[in-house]
Amino acid sequence: MKIPQNTFRDALQAGKPQIGCWVGFASPDVAEALAGCGFDWLLIDGEHAPNDPRSALEQLRAIAPYGKTHAVVRAVQADVALVKQYLDIGAQTLLIPMVDTAEQAALMAQAMRYPPEGIRGMGAALARAARWNQVDDYLNQANGQMCLLVQAETVTAVNNLEAIAGTEGVDGVFF
Repeated sequence: MKIPQNTFRDALQAGKPQIGCWVGFASPDVAEALAGCGFDWLLIDGEHAPNDPRSALEQLRAIAPYGKTHAVVRAVQADVALVKQYLDIGAQTLLIPMVDTAEQAALMAQAMRYPPEGIRGMGAALARAARWNQVDDYLNQANGQMCLLVQAETVTAVNNLEAIAGTEGVDGVFF
């Protein structure tokens, strides 16, 4: 089985405009209905909506059959363990809030990648992301499909914006 292609990251890198929708209802039914509307992306909000890894998993499953629509997951905070959980349940694109420094951005980029590029733990055989070890050569391909967006939300972050945006592994800055 092939690894799913991160179409959102591909479009972002190509400079193509993307149209999407924020999903804050923690409902797989709402996520599925929106996925059928033809959006390029849907953001499952875990910061200001009642989402956690379990509800995000349900929504990822609801969005998956709609190949055009790519799921983005916003975590509640910049947390290495939480990043690992979201990636293992199949998210390929994360939006991390409240990133104030390039060092914080670098830690999140490392959390999204397997060694030697990062610090992501090896749990692919038990993870939905690798289709329970059915994706050919998942560990060597996964890093190339990850997309990290960070949010600059404070004066400190704005003052550090150039360094944050230039951090290896950061694909975009949202503010």
